[in-house]
Amino acid sequence: MQNRRMLRRAFVGMGIAAPSVGFQRAVPPKRDRLNLLFVMTDQQRGDCLGVDGNAAIRTPNLDRLAKEGTRFRHAYSSTPTCTPARCGLLTGLSPWNHGMLGYGEIPRRFAYEKPRALREAGYSTATIGKNHFAPWRNSHGYEQMFLDEHAAGGMVHDKVAMEKRAAEERTDYEAWFYSQEPHLNPHVTGLGWNDYAARPFALHERLHPTTWMGDTAVRYLESYRDARPFYLKVSFIRPHSPYDPPERIWNQYRDVAMPEAQVGAWAGKFAAPSSDRPDIWHGKLDARTIANTRRGYYACITHVDEQIGRIVETLEKQKKLDETLMVFTSDHGDMTGDHNLWRKSYAYEASVRVPMIVRLPGAKGGQVMEQPVELRDVFPTLLDGAGLSPSRKLDGESMLKLVRDGGSAWRPFIDLEHNVCYSPVNNWSALTDGRMKYIFHALDGQEQLFDLTKDPHEVRDLAGETEASLALSLWRQRMVSHLSERGAPFVVNGRLGLRPKGVAASPNLP
Repeated sequence: MQNRRMLRRAFVGMGIAAPSVGFQRAVPPKRDRLNLLFVMTDQQRGDCLGVDGNAAIRTPNLDRLAKEGTRFRHAYSSTPTCTPARCGLLTGLSPWNHGMLGYGEIPRRFAYEKPRALREAGYSTATIGKNHFAPWRNSHGYEQMFLDEHAAGGMVHDKVAMEKRAAEERTDYEAWFYSQEPHLNPHVTGLGWNDYAARPFALHERLHPTTWMGDTAVRYLESYRDARPFYLKVSFIRPHSPYDPPERIWNQYRDVAMPEAQVGAWAGKFAAPSSDRPDIWHGKLDARTIANTRRGYYACITHVDEQIGRIVETLEKQKKLDETLMVFTSDHGDMTGDHNLWRKSYAYEASVRVPMIVRLPGAKGGQVMEQPVELRDVFPTLLDGAGLSPSRKLDGESMLKLVRDGGSAWRPFIDLEHNVCYSPVNNWSALTDGRMKYIFHALDGQEQLFDLTKDPHEVRDLAGETEASLALSLWRQRMVSHLSERGAPFVVNGRLGLRPKGVAASPNLP
């Protein structure tokens, strides 16, 4: 134990994030396997890529990956808040089968986890950035952990949260920061982690956590000497608020016209601000404030994009890019004022649709797939890229099936849901095939139906329109079939049941 502490202090003193305790190698290395690189952002909307048709945002490196790989146009986060979304990534299971139906702490152990399975199959396993595990250094099979957890960042708005934060362990980013600048505050910019306000990072950009994550990933790859193939996860905290990009990138967007917020007539009930604090979950703000939020949000994405470019460039210099399967996605989106809503956890596209890019060496580049994929598909995709089969049945499917041959057999639609979040009003189940979306609101039974092909911003709710009655009935019955295995209160006497108090977890939660 003393040697481990000395090792950690030595790394911090050199300005390097300290690794966690390693595991013994489970099986001999197999050099013929692809390396696996999983890169994700936190809270990035699916429409915030240049290749998705967004003319305002600058994502040249992600656009390049999409042109060299395969982009999935209808990629979703089934339970669109941080921890349940990451449970899907960790297990390859649906919300009902991994157990988290809403926001909460990730269980300490699942029966089957991505990093543990890959380590036992002969991969080195490392993670950089945010995992949102509890406790932070619960490895779930990662041999090395270089952490910056979002709970450590930004300002908080109440005394209890501040005291809780003071009692927590420093992240590797914070330890590195104070080794560089012992008299500065890494959170001096003063924005909270759910605030809609945005402004430039108050310190030099080399001290920004996004830059630190890029530096750490590059250093990890440059110094990699293990005989085993690697599985590396790089999990950026941004563009999740605080929206605090470096001033250099903020200035790139100073004169760029931001897309206006999309607000359907049905969203009038969310117009009044939920509080007078800067971390509202609903409220109609003026166009200038929304544009400023989006300017900071877009600039944070561009900052992450630059770091991803550096990672790809490092692999190219090492001649490893074409020996590496690369998957990019995000845990969920960010409403940024659409429909008078903020943050995430909603059934609407800005919250549930995420970017998804897979770059498989040797596969055709520039493909765009229309099949609905979800975060549960990432684990089986990485297993497939490693030449492995899951040791138990997963709900997810390998997206490499689609990459290789277009995937004639694929799920017809994907399930989405979230337990009560912010308010009992926000408690829902949904289904979508990427073209239509059905939403059932579990507090009062209200239904919504959107034609995403004609109305991608979900401005027009078809649920009350006569001409949409057959489509509404079809999707309602699909929801009944999907939820039937759960029984009451989800389905009662063959009909969708109300859940006014919510259901936080399924019986499958470990």
